[in-house]
Amino acid sequence: MQLNGEISDSCIRDEEEEEIGETHVNSSGPDISSSPPTSPSVSPSPSVVIGCALTSKKKKSFLQPKLIRLSRSKGIQYVSIDLNRPLLEQGPFDIILQKLTGKEWSQSIKDYQREYPAVIILDPPQAIQHVHNRQSMLEEVAELKLPDYYGKVSTPRQLVVMKDPAAIPDEVAKAGLRVPLVVKPLFVDGSAKSHELFLAYDQLSPSELEPPMVLQEFINHGGVLFKVYVIGESVKVTRRFSLPDITKCDLPKISGVFRFPRVSCAAASADEADLDPAVAELPPRPLLEGLARELRNRLGLRLFNVDMIRQKGTKDLYYVIDINYFPAGYGKMPEYEHIFTDFVLGLVQNKHKQRPPAA
Repeated sequence: MQLNGEISDSCIRDEEEEEIGETHVNSSGPDISSSPPTSPSVSPSPSVVIGCALTSKKKKSFLQPKLIRLSRSKGIQYVSIDLNRPLLEQGPFDIILQKLTGKEWSQSIKDYQREYPAVIILDPPQAIQHVHNRQSMLEEVAELKLPDYYGKVSTPRQLVVMKDPAAIPDEVAKAGLRVPLVVKPLFVDGSAKSHELFLAYDQLSPSELEPPMVLQEFINHGGVLFKVYVIGESVKVTRRFSLPDITKCDLPKISGVFRFPRVSCAAASADEADLDPAVAELPPRPLLEGLARELRNRLGLRLFNVDMIRQKGTKDLYYVIDINYFPAGYGKMPEYEHIFTDFVLGLVQNKHKQRPPAA
């Protein structure tokens, strides 16, 4: 049996990539439904139907043919949600996998949950909002009470600038922030602009940029970033190249603000690089699992990644610098299709266990 809009491996291969950014949904939201495959295939009726509200870019990076094939063999079917039709007219779905925002979409999800109380939402729009603001996202980390047996997890000191760039030098001095400063947009909306990254070498130069934005103290970390991927209770970590260290001797020679590309992109993998062992050593597994567990509980998210650095010259002082919902890097993880498929099956099994017995 094939549901209308089923996502097949041939559809994923043929689908064209769209512009960077998640979709902000309104009444005239884009249609991301896919056409049925041109050649019908015989497969057993699905036991789990997942409705997908994803951009074309996200479908291409995540719903890869190897995931579709493995899922089908396990009785899992992915179906595109048509954003030009009311959500209540579609499905029914066991799970809704989505990465969209907007009041109307959030309301559609709530209405669907009222009609189908057993549906699992990955993840609820209101929970995703936690990581759309770089101030509040890091405040969640700062409030964690993690044991420090395996290391200390903190956040860089930061300053939020909502308006009046001319006041930035005074505000930086008042906050006691030390240069250089990493400057990022305050809000994360999935656009390329919201992921821009700047490095300011003096207190005055951030005033050249447009608020609202976050100024964070730059911390030397050996030029290596740890990306911690969380899928339910599964935690995987990879290394990425990052901004190089800056010495005290460098500071007097450089001034101004400089734009950098996204340093944590999947193409910048450092897993196979010949690195200083003190820099390359991964954070302890119990530390990562404890951090992931606490953030899952606080944020209400099951699909996210944490960007971490280790302060150079230390063995156990870590800083969380960013959190991303449903990151693009999932599709680059080794064996990600098995991890995600097992996660989905576990969700459905737990749901069945919690279902009250029939009278």
